[in-house]
Amino acid sequence: MSTMRLPQSPRRRLSLALLCLMLTAVAAVPLSRAQSQPQQPPQPQQPDQTAPEAGGPAGDTGAIALPKKKDKTAEAPPPAPAAPVIKNPPELSNYSLRVDVPEVTVDVGVLLEKTGQFVPNLKPANFRVYENGVEQKVIGFKRVEAPITALLLCEFASTNYYFIYDMQNAAWTFAQQLRPQDYVALMTFDMRTRIVTDFTQDKNQLYNAINSLMIPGFDERNLFDALYEAEDRLTRIEGRKYIILIASGRDTFSRITLDKILQKVKSTPDITIFSISTGGALRAMTEGGPGFNSQLRDLDYLQADNQMKTFAKLTGGMWFEPRFVGEMPDVFSAINQAIRSKYQLVYRPTDAKQDGTYRKLRVELVDDEGHQLRMQDEKHKPLKYDIIARDGYRARQEVE
Repeated sequence: MSTMRLPQSPRRRLSLALLCLMLTAVAAVPLSRAQSQPQQPPQPQQPDQTAPEAGGPAGDTGAIALPKKKDKTAEAPPPAPAAPVIKNPPELSNYSLRVDVPEVTVDVGVLLEKTGQFVPNLKPANFRVYENGVEQKVIGFKRVEAPITALLLCEFASTNYYFIYDMQNAAWTFAQQLRPQDYVALMTFDMRTRIVTDFTQDKNQLYNAINSLMIPGFDERNLFDALYEAEDRLTRIEGRKYIILIASGRDTFSRITLDKILQKVKSTPDITIFSISTGGALRAMTEGGPGFNSQLRDLDYLQADNQMKTFAKLTGGMWFEPRFVGEMPDVFSAINQAIRSKYQLVYRPTDAKQDGTYRKLRVELVDDEGHQLRMQDEKHKPLKYDIIARDGYRARQEVE
């Protein structure tokens, strides 16, 4: 059976030809691109080196990652509580209140009357302190034994050889009992004061200064002026200071009166005066002599002794009137005991006013039952003792 092919129209033949051309062009584009670019060899796959967030190994072939420490953030402190708001009445303005509670320190020495030895092992309950007759509560107590800062204030006037001789012996004996940590200065006076040596710890320097006192200048003895200047100079030094006053006690030409010097002595804190009267041997030989002038001289020296004793008493010191050179070691041994061994009491006064008034002080010793303390020796004989303390102090003056 023969197949009869139908004739195709010219338009259909043209369409088929265009379709073949388009298919051929599309197939040729990727082939031409592949031929224009060189082919690269395939890269080997790299293991994942990225450490996980929580640490630990990343995979079978990856590096071991150390655990990461989380950053510690400082915790913010809790907010402070809000300050309370206080409103004053309309007619009152804002004000501040400050209260100063003063404290008073009292150095107390307890020495046996016969030997001058310091009495140890006393307790705070054995002390009673009175200010203007009112008992005070002791809040601090300790025993003090420390190096000293002392000024030798010596009368060096052209009066009589016996007075100069006693002064030099007393100063020399005091220097012999000094310790290496002590500071001592030497000042002399006649009509004027003179600083022979400033504060030093060198004993040899002090010995040389004492030996240099050979020829005095004037016969006036301005004791009040010299003591006032000494007190004024020592106030510039901090801590406890001592004045060893070696003089006859007579004053002949001072501008400062007795009332003013006593006021200065009472109002100057932290200075204790130990006074030694000179000329005892000469006075013992000439006291009670005939004539009005001799009687006046005896009265002058009685007044001088009273002044020297008052200077010591007001500051809690001691007064001595040796007549022989052999008494000097015992005198300065007692001074050494009183200076280096003391009880220190602290209290807050019941009268806290800062009015600049002078307050009288009194210290007593009592036993466990509150009665007056009595001491006995090994043979049960009573022992008398002296309580050495300041006569009083001046309260601070409130500044307006």
